[in-house]
Amino acid sequence: MKKFTLKPLPTDALHLVHPQRFRIDYKKELNAAQYEAVTSVNGPHLVIAGAGTGKTRTIVYRVAYLVELGVKPDNILLLTFTRKAAQDMLRRAAILLDSRCEQIAGGTFHSFANNVLRKYATQLGYETNYTILDQGDAEDVVNLIRTRLKFDTKEKRFPRKEALYDLYSRSVNTMTSVKDLLARDYPHYLEQEPDIQTVHQAYVQYKRQHNLMDYDDLLVNLALLLKKNESVRTLLSDRYKYIMVDEYQDTNRIQAELVKLLALKHENIMVVGDDAQCIYSFRGSTIQNIMTFPDEFKECRIIKLEENFRSTQPILNLANEILKRSAFSIKK
Repeated sequence: MKKFTLKPLPTDALHLVHPQRFRIDYKKELNAAQYEAVTSVNGPHLVIAGAGTGKTRTIVYRVAYLVELGVKPDNILLLTFTRKAAQDMLRRAAILLDSRCEQIAGGTFHSFANNVLRKYATQLGYETNYTILDQGDAEDVVNLIRTRLKFDTKEKRFPRKEALYDLYSRSVNTMTSVKDLLARDYPHYLEQEPDIQTVHQAYVQYKRQHNLMDYDDLLVNLALLLKKNESVRTLLSDRYKYIMVDEYQDTNRIQAELVKLLALKHENIMVVGDDAQCIYSFRGSTIQNIMTFPDEFKECRIIKLEENFRSTQPILNLANEILKRSAFSIKK
């Protein structure tokens, strides 16, 4: 996977190739909906793709199509839920077309944010050699603060480090105050809210003082940088003229905000997801990102992958009947 770099590129990055010169017969190898998604290049697109409808195949072929069309690999950004997913998609695209596909910037929101912040962290008051705390490290820092403030010796049991870090992380990812989260999900700790807030503030200050960021800080700080610094936002939007996001139903509110900021100038953004599944809500992901995407991008075109290659018809009939009762779904 190619490392993210931030060099300005010329604006005439797209050189259209006549379809007859394409090496891949996209119309022959894809069904009608997949072909529509692959060949829809400019503007915002929402691709609704249920399990077994060839979602990954569609992304792989779209990567190859953009490259064959004349888009420079440096102008394409593929954001996925895991680094392995991005690597696998770009490898498959390279096998399908050629090695140019592996030169595309692909990875997670967190890895992308880290690579941008390594260059611009000083604009947010950090040194560029900041240290990233994984979950275990972050929990240990919370526990250190908890101990220093002597909340571990209170007569009434105080939340342990894991519970505290989970609370703080969910607060960030759902953009919900600690107080509101306590009232909703941790009512048994609500009377200790002032002390929990004290630990939280100390945790935030400790990270600043020691040039540390946890995983949540990477997303928050990138969003802050893009909102504060128009030149950086423009540079990134000029650089990544074509953006794709996989598993959009598993993004949180900060990631949805980042998508809008990155595509602010050109709006050449395609998100792919399944409105019938969102299994990471405990991490802050929200199905509302899919449901409100057409509202955020007014010219959005919705493409539905509805042909299932994995299940038998009786199973699909049952699943469709259940999904009819969903309060939030896109009809398909």
